[in-house]
Amino acid sequence: MALTPDEIAHTVVEIASDKLAENIVMLDIRGMTTFADYFVILSAGSSRQVSALQEDLEKGMKDAGVPLHHREGSAASGWMLLDFSDVIVHIFGEEEREHYQLDRLWSGAPQVVTVL
Repeated sequence: MALTPDEIAHTVVEIASDKLAENIVMLDIRGMTTFADYFVILSAGSSRQVSALQEDLEKGMKDAGVPLHHREGSAASGWMLLDFSDVIVHIFGEEEREHYQLDRLWSGAPQVVTVL
C-alpha cells in the first residue's frame, strides 16, 4: 500500500532525526503551490554529513517503497534537493541554510513538525 504524502514527509523527518540532522522543519505547502504538498528542510554540520543524509534518506525511502524522482545539488555545494514527488527534501549545510533562508521564504506555510 502506497504511503500518503503526509506519511512520506513524517518518514523523512524520522529518518533525518535518527541520522542526527539538525533543525528539521516540515512545512505544509499545499495551500501555496501545486508542485508538492510538503517541504522538509534540514541542516547538516558538514558536507560529509550532507552526503550521508542524502544516502540514508534515499535508502530509507526506497525501503519504504517511495521512489526518488529527482536529485539536485551536491554535498560539496552545501545543498541537496531530494524530490519524492509530493515531498521535497532540502538538505543544507549550516552556512547555506542561513544564506538562502528557505524557511523565511516559505514562512507563510504552516510548520507541521519542528525538531531542533
